[in-house]
Amino acid sequence: MLRMPQTGLAFLTVQSRQQMGTTESELISTLANANLNKQKVKVVSKFSHTIPKLACPDENAILISTERYNTSINVDAANLAVTADAGVGLRVVIDRVEEEGLSLVAAPYWEGVSVGGLISTGAHGSSWWGHGGAVHDHVIGVRLIIPAKESEGFAKVVDLKGSDSLLDAVKVSLGVLVVISKVTFSLEHGFKRSITLNFTNDSGIEEEFMDHAKKYEFGDIQWYPSRHTAFYRYDFRVPSNTSGDGVNDFVGFQSNFALIAKSVRASEKAAEKSRNTNAKCILASSFIEYKKITANGLKNNLIFTNYPVIGRQGKMQTSGSCLYSPQTIKDTSCAWDPRIKGLFFYETTAIFPAPKFADFIRDVKKLRDIKPENFCGVDIYNGFLIRFVRKSNAYLGQPEDSVVVDFNYYRSDDAKTPRLNEDVWEEVEQMAFFKYGARPHWGKNRNIGFIGVDKKYLNFGRFLEVKREFDPKGMFSSEWSDEVIFGQGGVVDEDGCALEGRCVCLEDGHCSPGKGYFCQRGLVYSEARVCRYSNSSSLMS
Repeated sequence: MLRMPQTGLAFLTVQSRQQMGTTESELISTLANANLNKQKVKVVSKFSHTIPKLACPDENAILISTERYNTSINVDAANLAVTADAGVGLRVVIDRVEEEGLSLVAAPYWEGVSVGGLISTGAHGSSWWGHGGAVHDHVIGVRLIIPAKESEGFAKVVDLKGSDSLLDAVKVSLGVLVVISKVTFSLEHGFKRSITLNFTNDSGIEEEFMDHAKKYEFGDIQWYPSRHTAFYRYDFRVPSNTSGDGVNDFVGFQSNFALIAKSVRASEKAAEKSRNTNAKCILASSFIEYKKITANGLKNNLIFTNYPVIGRQGKMQTSGSCLYSPQTIKDTSCAWDPRIKGLFFYETTAIFPAPKFADFIRDVKKLRDIKPENFCGVDIYNGFLIRFVRKSNAYLGQPEDSVVVDFNYYRSDDAKTPRLNEDVWEEVEQMAFFKYGARPHWGKNRNIGFIGVDKKYLNFGRFLEVKREFDPKGMFSSEWSDEVIFGQGGVVDEDGCALEGRCVCLEDGHCSPGKGYFCQRGLVYSEARVCRYSNSSSLMS
């Protein structure tokens, strides 16, 4: 699945019933009725959810939608805080806060999320400064609705604030603990940001990333391996009276004409079918050059004219202008809008302990140098997006200062169809999660990224204890969410299971031998088992 800004739950194939909650009382009543009738529950919102199926319900579950529970936003300027209903969109919160001359410090790069969903999977921006780039580390209160005894009406409200230890459990709840009613975020006095993009060679990236994170409060790096290019973002705060009214309108989140999105997808599909890596490299080069010319969507006013681009925090920290496209498929939309059959891709996100990241980069470079054009497929999108997240007290937050790497890559329309350079992305993926012990982003990744995940979070056991306390009947669990949280995706044993990351291949049948893909060893990380195209069967030893 991709994250999509449209409403609706048409992709769900199980028989589930959706309940709209417009007030907290309605949320309480719905949960109480589900508890009384021994039904399971999943909470959804206006926006779609994650790449892993955390929000997918079991048969006959109740879907509680917070789409219309989105009216209350209370800004407490004196105490530098804002409290919002769980269904309120991130952009609405940011704009309201900025109207009061205040700023929310952390936000993900994509603004198409609700307040409740925002904190549930560890959404983040980029920063090792202050409280860091993870949004949940700026949460100072959460109002919850949990199952209760019959004497308590089968559902009750719990308020967690400040130093309450349970707050660290629910900040990243994965939708399996509670119904989130309201969230309170800490704020700061309004400020502006100054951003300059430095397009340069990638030769020193493994030595320079640490200094970059320490020097620039909101800095990140986009690395395009096939082009030997890196974009260093010099991004820091400046006083609110600094001249400039810039906007961050990231090109990947801008509206696209349906024909353009379809054409890009068609070009990728043609390159895949003909096994033409050069065609992908042409696409990658053209997109990267466009990003250089347009400053990757930064605008001094209506267009980009020069660096630095300076603007208010609320306009610079997140983007998603395609969310507001006309609601007709003949006009414009997000490039991945399923109605137009545009882009279709997977996203892998690995979160590394900072000291291990340099060696990962060195290994990726070794793999890249064998045949650089094999990496053009990822460079069509955003290459490797490198961001920074601080150590967190949240039970399922990061236990140490970490480096987050995202990369997107082509996904076939058919789950049984192998991808061009399938082996490259499987080796990078396994290198990250198995060799270097990276942790998965809870809202992204294929199933294999979650293998052994319970051992990678120091407080995972404490999180489960709170789940047993809040949800003793397992009302918020499903086979889908259990698959992710308990890393069960790696135990699948069926033909083709490695193609979508549902298993690590152990035999040729896990790949697609009929289409020339066999299970072989990694080229740099020899312990990796990947589906590689070959004219003959594999020689596994």
